[in-house]
Amino acid sequence: MECPKCDSIMEDVTYHGLTVERCTHCKGIWFPGIEHKQLKEIKGSEIIDIGSPELGKEYDLLEDIHCPVCDTVMDRVPDLFQPHIHFEICIHGHGSFFDAGEFKDFKEETLSDFVRSLAMHLRKKK
Repeated sequence: MECPKCDSIMEDVTYHGLTVERCTHCKGIWFPGIEHKQLKEIKGSEIIDIGSPELGKEYDLLEDIHCPVCDTVMDRVPDLFQPHIHFEICIHGHGSFFDAGEFKDFKEETLSDFVRSLAMHLRKKK
């Protein structure tokens, strides 16, 4: 499999029986299915995200990212509870791609993340 962001080779990474693909260059992570949600609940799983958050932010600016499974342009979506995190998701359900550093951030929900999420939800209701 090739990385949807930098076209480098992806390598298998397995944690507690769940396998994801990590880019050998930009260190972004491809989560087939809902593995990102499953791994979020497993203590210590952030260890799979070994990339530089700074490099991840650079790659996060890229648009029209194609699913490495079906080659369809993926949607860029914010996390519901941490809207500052945006990741790409295949519209056909093949998986999602997190840039380097995003999965670690995704796992760390702070009180300020909760307050920010609540404020955005209240603004949408108005």
